[in-house]
Amino acid sequence: MNIHSQKFTLTGKAGTMECLLDTPEGPAIGIALVAHPHPLYGGTMENKVTQTLARTFVTLGYVVARFNFRGVGASEGVHDRGFGETDDMEVMLDHMQQRYPNLPVVLSGFSFGTFVQATLYQRLLEQGRPIERMVLVGTAAGKWPVPDVPQDSIVIHGEQDETITLTQVFDWARPLEVPVIVIPGADHFFHRKLGHIKNLVIQLWRKPGAADS
Repeated sequence: MNIHSQKFTLTGKAGTMECLLDTPEGPAIGIALVAHPHPLYGGTMENKVTQTLARTFVTLGYVVARFNFRGVGASEGVHDRGFGETDDMEVMLDHMQQRYPNLPVVLSGFSFGTFVQATLYQRLLEQGRPIERMVLVGTAAGKWPVPDVPQDSIVIHGEQDETITLTQVFDWARPLEVPVIVIPGADHFFHRKLGHIKNLVIQLWRKPGAADS
């Protein structure tokens, strides 16, 4: 599948946001927002896990938006511990819903990006704005206070992740009764395991209107 990518900018609450839009060949069936890992440790929207998530959702027929967090690349501002980044993600969501009205929304992120997306989910829940689903990879439980997420969220973690341990993730997921999919041998950055992320999400995805099996 050919992926059509286009750079654009938005004005966030701290200034310019450097953004990237990936679109499928045909009409989009939904909007997917992808959040990258921690900006103070080299995280950008070009991170390989972030790119893998974007390509996965394009394959599923979604139009995908991502952006560099504050202080990364051409994005203005300074790191705000996830809170300002959540504000900016909401700006992106508002923009995408205006540009692609009446489409379901998916929130997805890697590492620090999972904290941002889970925080945004709670904000949207309070606003009465539903989402379709969440996909969280390398969930930042134990590093940041990751809020509750829906039980149908797809949570993927590496068996050998030393940055965020499996114990930390299970301690977070257990009271929520959210299943955690463990990729054997994978480290935090899923070196040589990126294909597993794409394959798992595609296999587990439920298309709108799909009948229960």
